Amino acid sequence: MVQNPNRLTTHRIHIQGVVRDLPLFPVAPELAIAVLNILGDVELCEAAAAGLTQALQGIDYHCLITAEAKSIPLAYAMARQSGKPYVVLRKHYKTYMGAALESSSHSITTGHAQKLYLDAKDRATVAGRRVVLVDDVISTGSTLTAMENLMHEAGAVVAARAAICTEGDPDRWRDVVALAHLPLFP
Repeated sequence: MVQNPNRLTTHRIHIQGVVRDLPLFPVAPELAIAVLNILGDVELCEAAAAGLTQALQGIDYHCLITAEAKSIPLAYAMARQSGKPYVVLRKHYKTYMGAALESSSHSITTGHAQKLYLDAKDRATVAGRRVVLVDDVISTGSTLTAMENLMHEAGAVVAARAAICTEGDPDRWRDVVALAHLPLFP
């Protein structure tokens, strides 16, 4: 197979003064996405957390909510910088989670359905509270919808949605607090 030498293999982003070249990853025969993997990237996590925390300053909220796993370091850094607690929605149920709430989503990065669980111990943290949903990238919105459904079921109010990047149609994500937008690559 001969590859087109003119075809892009990376996409450059700038987040709060930090520059990263994201690899392009095919998700369909004629479609690729830029993959943002913040795991282990302390500099980028800290910069993104600072930018998002600053952007959320005018919003009244009690805690941050994120889905396992790639966004955990971002939520941790935001919690540390804002002084707000954070809750991680787990992808697998563990017996110690008790009467956990459950919601389903379909992730573009995993390519299949996945479940999210709100641990019973975290229900009191979010019930009746204003929360901010945090993700690294919001692409199809499936994970975001599953997070919103869990928060609604737990009695929380979603005060804002935040991500390092949105992806795809930028008009679809106008209500998301984001630091950058990733196009799709045909």
